[in-house]
Amino acid sequence: MQNVKSVLSRLVDFSLPLIALLLALVVASVLLLALGANPLQAFSSMLEGAFGSENAFAETLVKAAPIMFVGIGICIAARGGVTNIGGEGQMITGAVAGTAAALGFAETLGGLTIPVALLAGFLAGALFGGIAGFLKARFNVNEILTTIMLNQVAVQSMNFLLNGVMLDPATAGINRIPKTARIAEFVELPRLSFVLPSGVELFGRTRLHYGLIIAVLLALLVYLLLWRTTIGYRIRAVGASERAARYAGINVRRYMLLSMLLAGGCAGLAGVVQVLGLQYRLQTDGSAAGFTASAGFNGIVAALFGGLNPIGTIPASIFFGGLLTGAQKMQRDLGVPASLITAVNGLIVVFVVSSQVFMRWRAQRRAMAAIPAPEARVVPTPEAAT
Repeated sequence: MQNVKSVLSRLVDFSLPLIALLLALVVASVLLLALGANPLQAFSSMLEGAFGSENAFAETLVKAAPIMFVGIGICIAARGGVTNIGGEGQMITGAVAGTAAALGFAETLGGLTIPVALLAGFLAGALFGGIAGFLKARFNVNEILTTIMLNQVAVQSMNFLLNGVMLDPATAGINRIPKTARIAEFVELPRLSFVLPSGVELFGRTRLHYGLIIAVLLALLVYLLLWRTTIGYRIRAVGASERAARYAGINVRRYMLLSMLLAGGCAGLAGVVQVLGLQYRLQTDGSAAGFTASAGFNGIVAALFGGLNPIGTIPASIFFGGLLTGAQKMQRDLGVPASLITAVNGLIVVFVVSSQVFMRWRAQRRAMAAIPAPEARVVPTPEAAT
């Protein structure tokens, strides 16, 4: 009987994120009705736009790749007890450093330029995340505020560089579009395709690139780091309880800083992969979303929906990539603004966070139920003593 209750309890915990998603879609249906659209037609159009064809599915995976990188970093930060809202800025910083490396070392390093650019993007993002981590660990400065402000620092720094030393020399004085020169073809990430047993090449003529494979491998490595190494155990211990970790002799400040360094590095990889695999140059309209397409914030939603687990972030990122891709077709077919997906993402965050609060409450109840009740204390009477 106890085993049956345990299995049912695990099923309930597993289904809570799906229930949260269902509730978010119900509220989204109400919004669609308010806009005069049929929710079934809207969701059907969105599903077809995201997965209805080879090119649609490839575009979904293309949009999922940067979300996955940022989401993996969010998982590390959350497990280490810190909140990283700076994915946008870290992604931009990684893109700037990676593009500079790709342009500066292409002639001297040749084919080795790709790993060098990826490393430069990771280190730049880690440095930018580490600033907030240091302020949190050393001076207990709220990391939410510092990461949000650093996002703006990154945007304005990018605008300054793209209008100055990193401006494409071929376009200087011709137009006012802030952009770098195009990277060399041998520095581009290769296109990703699969040959089926029938001999048909899948994704052969799409924009899908090897950045997706890098993101999946990174998710596996981060999972092994967090759950199969001593360092990962200490990071998770700090996130579970700072007081208990400090009592166990763990340097809480060090692992908070390490969490933010790794989180920023993952987001930095998202930026440089976007340049090497998709855009081939760094350019922007002056805003963060002009380059990141809000992947820095969508990565937070994907990480939460994936249970703050790097492996769970993989399907969650593909799901949100599908939402972004399908929203474009929904807008074309029904005239519903694609920006509705932003509201849907917010609803999913609200319901997923609420489900996690409910899961913690259930876990506390199970822990209390597992504590044996104290035995009744028998007070001897004078007659019994006699």
